[in-house]
Amino acid sequence: VQLQASGGGLVQAGGSLTLSCTAPGKIVSLTAMSWYRQAPGKGRELVATFRTPSSTIYADSVKGRFTISKDNAKNTVYLRMNTLKPEDTASYYCNADLCWVLYDGNIECGKDYWGEGTQVTVSS
Repeated sequence: VQLQASGGGLVQAGGSLTLSCTAPGKIVSLTAMSWYRQAPGKGRELVATFRTPSSTIYADSVKGRFTISKDNAKNTVYLRMNTLKPEDTASYYCNADLCWVLYDGNIECGKDYWGEGTQVTVSS
């Protein structure tokens, strides 16, 4: 399953953005959805995770500024980013740990389902 991510853009420091990520298709179970980010020249880092039913994990660098939430009916996770800083500039990727129904009716489970990156640029 290819996750569908959107919501990136250009914003001034102190501004806000909301990213969304949807797991399309017939989802049997969704254990967790996460946002990662990768800045130029750096490795990919975990930003936030929403783990079913309702626990959340945040990187220290975004605690108090970012909020991850999930719409169960839509299999969509949101990342609300407030008080953005230039160091938040990166490509943001969503990841899911889920089980879904394949086109042949079989069920596939995995932790490495990703969406395409969405760029967040914060100007100073």
